[in-house]
Formats: sequence, structure tokens, C-alpha cells
Amino acid sequence: MLRFWRATINSLNGLIFAFRSERAVREEVVALILALPLSWLVGVTPARRVELVVVVLLLLVVELLNTAIEKLADRLTLDHDPQIGRVKDMGSAAVGVALAIAGLTWLFAIAERIGII
Repeated sequence: MLRFWRATINSLNGLIFAFRSERAVREEVVALILALPLSWLVGVTPARRVELVVVVLLLLVVELLNTAIEKLADRLTLDHDPQIGRVKDMGSAAVGVALAIAGLTWLFAIAERIGII
């Protein structure tokens, strides 16, 4: 039980640090807060409402991992290193893909709600 408690505290500390230090994380937390009530308006079924919230959570997870990669890379060296630059670009690409998944999921649900689909 103590291990679980410590892991929870570490996770909370990481989330707080990312929230304080990264604008993108703050923006995605705001998106998550907005997604909670909006999913009830947009989602046609309970499962669709859950999907709409989960894709925003997925986006936040990918952003947290990207932030961790960037912080670690910056800790290694602040000099320009082409390999580190490519690693950071891949993390950014992962965020972009997650954002596309979230956006397409929301667009599909809106189209479903208004009867296009």
C-alpha cells in the first residue's frame, strides 16, 4: 500500500511540474475540463461521450511523455545536437498524431450529433 501511495504522489508531482512549466500541458488540461461537459452535448451515446473524453486524455498522456523527453534531452545538453533534435521532433510528431486523432474523433461525433453521419 505504501508503494502505491508513493507512486501516486510521484505522479501528482510530475503532473503539477508539467502543468506549471509547459503551456501545452496547461492548454490540454483546459481542453480536458471543457471536454467533460461538452461530451454530454456532443456524444449521442454514453460510449461516445466516454470516447470524447478519453481521446483528450490520450492527448494529455502523449504531451506529458513528449515533455519528459524534451526535459531529459535538455538535461543532457543544451548544445545543438542533430540526433537530439530528431528525437524531439519525433515526440512533437507523436503529439501531432494524438491531436489529429482527438480532432477527428470530435469532428466525427459532431457530425453524428447533427445527423450528417
